[in-house]
Amino acid sequence: MKVGVAGLGVMGRGMARNLASAELLAGVWNRTRSRGQAMADELGVPLADDPAGLAGLCEVVVTCVSADDDLLEVVEGLRPGLDAGKVVVDTSTIGVDTAETAAERLREDGVAFLDAPVTGGPEGADAGTLQVMVGGDPDVLERIRPAMLAIGSEATHFGPVGYGQRAKAVNQVMVAGLVQAVSEALSFADASGLDTERLLPVLTGGAAGSRLLERRGSRMLAGDFEPGFRMALHHKDLNLCRRLLQSLDVNLPLVEMTIKHYERLLDRGYGDEDMSALYRLKRELFENGNRKSL
Repeated sequence: MKVGVAGLGVMGRGMARNLASAELLAGVWNRTRSRGQAMADELGVPLADDPAGLAGLCEVVVTCVSADDDLLEVVEGLRPGLDAGKVVVDTSTIGVDTAETAAERLREDGVAFLDAPVTGGPEGADAGTLQVMVGGDPDVLERIRPAMLAIGSEATHFGPVGYGQRAKAVNQVMVAGLVQAVSEALSFADASGLDTERLLPVLTGGAAGSRLLERRGSRMLAGDFEPGFRMALHHKDLNLCRRLLQSLDVNLPLVEMTIKHYERLLDRGYGDEDMSALYRLKRELFENGNRKSL
């Protein structure tokens, strides 16, 4: 099986490396050519001049982009190089309607589409331990499963196209709850005068333990918000969740609150920081006798 990767951001690079290690990577493409060339040189594969060129090299194309319009643009770019029987697997977090539109356009060419967003962060992308949430034809998933298991620990099928994105929306709501709870609790701990170096191992080893706390807790307390998952992207994802919720005629307070808090930080220019920079806002509650809620 020959696999190509279109989109070599923080997640796409890890996927490409793991596909190369599995001897499945046939080529790469990236909008910023210098980044694509560096990856192509590192992995010893061709850098395609455009998406269609990449599609011509591969049986399966894995896309990893940031936004709905980007995905549709890449799909249109791929189409001239795609033959019937090929597969496009999108690992981005996009709207259900966008996934359905991409699938419909590719179906006209006899090309299968799987919406397959991932969770596990850059660490998971680098380690090949992502969880892949898949919507689309289950037979297509089984056919390309070796590629999915090169980038992740598991690829779980949830239903037709769009159901991968539904599963990812649930994940992103839960992440919002975690970042709210961890940032608020650690602000409380720090303001209380606790020895947080001693406290963190206790918390991570107990009922409150989470991957976010383990990986980001000490960084948050130190004011280090170097991005793993950028706040602006989680804000975008939560707005996608809001769209799905509105189709059910429901507003979730957690989603609405987190969107509001992120927007305050985005307005201050913190959008490219890690989502754990929400700690900035929570810490302000304990400064200067501020007793107002956010």
